Amino acid sequence: MTPSSYSTSSPKVVVIGGGTGLSVMLRGLKEKRLDLTAIVTVADDGGSSGRLREEMQIPPPGDVRNVIQALADAEPMLTKMLKYRFAAGTGLAGHSLGNLILAAITDLSGDFVTGVRELSKVLAVRGNVLPAAAKATVLLAELVDGSVIRGESQIPTAKQRIQRVFLDPPDIEALPEAVTAIREADAIIVGPGSLYTSILPNLIVPDIRKALLASRACKIYVSNVMTQPGETDYYSVCDHLDAIELHVGERLFDCVIVNDGEIPASVLAAYAEKGAKPVVIDQERLLGKGYRIEAERLVQHEQFLRHDTERLSDLIEGIVAQSIK
Repeated sequence: MTPSSYSTSSPKVVVIGGGTGLSVMLRGLKEKRLDLTAIVTVADDGGSSGRLREEMQIPPPGDVRNVIQALADAEPMLTKMLKYRFAAGTGLAGHSLGNLILAAITDLSGDFVTGVRELSKVLAVRGNVLPAAAKATVLLAELVDGSVIRGESQIPTAKQRIQRVFLDPPDIEALPEAVTAIREADAIIVGPGSLYTSILPNLIVPDIRKALLASRACKIYVSNVMTQPGETDYYSVCDHLDAIELHVGERLFDCVIVNDGEIPASVLAAYAEKGAKPVVIDQERLLGKGYRIEAERLVQHEQFLRHDTERLSDLIEGIVAQSIK
């Protein structure tokens, strides 16, 4: 199905975030009759994205490229090529081919937003992919001791609890199409993803924050299954939501999706070695704050835990359908 084949009656769903978790969820959602728009962070400054950002003075392409791949209706080999990361070569080692292609299209078209649009056309993306802003932004974190860490890639290495994150420049202009998509949405989904480095960098863009707070759409938060060392150590589901509320100024979500499926002991042990634990579902606190909880067995596990894309997308589709009746 190409973007033009969506029915005008399909619910308009905006998904906000970045990183692997967002891409995994979108692979399931694109199979549903939903008019999807993904709004993606432009705060990444590490790895291939960070190098291209610095050398070509463009927004970081990595998170956007991951989302384009997830929503693409392309041949498997083409998708595999986009994921390919060079292991050797002066200047090439570490770069993703998809990042380089997006950087090239940006150079040819003259700006990043047009480059994203053109690559989406080439790959027959099901829906729309929009950077949160047309320009890159720098993410900073204030820690509990008052010190400030600069750069998205550096924040998880601080090994202190994060008090808040903020942007430089603080008044960065949101992409107008992203703001319009939020205003017109029937449902807005945030997460899963790194709380401070993938999710909040979108929500604290001033015009996006204002549009989210003004929206009467059903707002859904998809909780992470595991804590993230250096960002959300010992955080419960409610702790994640409290951090978002602190940054945006008021409670944002109507519904919270959590995993209540059992995780094998061997998988938990592997994560524990890296300092990660299951995110505790503090049901009483959530209900006390007025959140509706949707709990299902939503994880798959091989080497790593991943959300079950089919189960999660089925659940979201049902919540969206119910909310617009």
